[in-house]
Amino acid sequence: MKTLIILSMMAFTSLVSKSHTLNFNNLYSVNSHLGLTNIIIPPDGASKIQVALLFDTSNSMDGLIDQAKSRLWDIVNTLTTLKYEGKTPVIEIALYEYGNDGLPVSNNYIRQVTPLTTDLDLISEKLFALKTNGGSEYCGAVIQTSVKELKWNDGANTMKLVYIAGNEGFDQGSVSYKEAISGALKNDIYINTIFCGNKEEGVKLFWQDGANKGQGKYFNIDSDKKIEYIQTPYDNQINACNDKLNKTYIGYGKQGYTKKLSQVKEDANANSISQSNATERVVTKSKSVYKNSTWDLVDNVKDNESNLDKIKTEDLPEEYKNKSKEEIKKIVLEKAKERETIQKEIGDLAVKRQKYITEKSKQTKKQDDLGSAIKSSIITFANVKGYKVEE
Repeated sequence: MKTLIILSMMAFTSLVSKSHTLNFNNLYSVNSHLGLTNIIIPPDGASKIQVALLFDTSNSMDGLIDQAKSRLWDIVNTLTTLKYEGKTPVIEIALYEYGNDGLPVSNNYIRQVTPLTTDLDLISEKLFALKTNGGSEYCGAVIQTSVKELKWNDGANTMKLVYIAGNEGFDQGSVSYKEAISGALKNDIYINTIFCGNKEEGVKLFWQDGANKGQGKYFNIDSDKKIEYIQTPYDNQINACNDKLNKTYIGYGKQGYTKKLSQVKEDANANSISQSNATERVVTKSKSVYKNSTWDLVDNVKDNESNLDKIKTEDLPEEYKNKSKEEIKKIVLEKAKERETIQKEIGDLAVKRQKYITEKSKQTKKQDDLGSAIKSSIITFANVKGYKVEE
């Protein structure tokens, strides 16, 4: 019987291994058939980074939201440098707001703005739509809510982080922050706290205690301080690639048209903050985490060439409805090659840009802002979880 069990386990292991290899080889086969040479390996699902951002949107937090808008793409690009055993992890971000009088008191003035999602344009859209309004800030309640509501992954290779930012007492509300954090840790979710104000005041208001109990990091920032960017000689070149990159997207299905409009809108939102912020977004769009298979025909077919046969004529853009499958396939191939070339150009420029920023940063005072706090702690946790930083 023991021999039979061992043989069964060996067969199962072999089957799983072969299945993974076939899927991986399928990616190469599709890309090879499409004629793509600069293959950007997409996340394989074996590892995952999940980040929940909990922002106080009471009256005094306009500066915090502005910093979040200013640092979103910089934070995402930090996440994209992480690899687990040489492979790209899936990156999911969730967004909550709390402490806003416009939210129901029955929900403790808490709202899930987005669930954990890989849709980075959606995160940007919702972040830019946040409005502040005076209220009561219940840290324990929003932590507990995010832990219970979100679909956290149980994988051993998953890194699960919560970042909560605000400026009132961490112990406010009927839900104990200690109990909420205890519940988070049972699910291997680590709590990081960002107090918007003086460091010692944050300590007195239990923000440091929250981080200590959550086995995370405590930071304090001046949320009203404007972000200072380091402009580089490469920014204009990178931004010039963006329009060309957008033209390689072919929207399909019910979301195709609106998501293409959203892509351009989020470009504009990033640019409304600064040119450097817009550049960070373009760099993100050159990487595998910026993937839009649910509405972009190029990404969809790149996943699996046979997907093209499954798309109904009515789900195609108007200009493609009278074309044959072979004609559409040829256009998709051309767009895929064009995108590959543009992404490689952006990627090469981004490496030079980052080296320039790194050198300049050594000559300037370190900024204690939301982005710096989140980025530094992400790297710390990544090292503990076995992730490696690949520039």
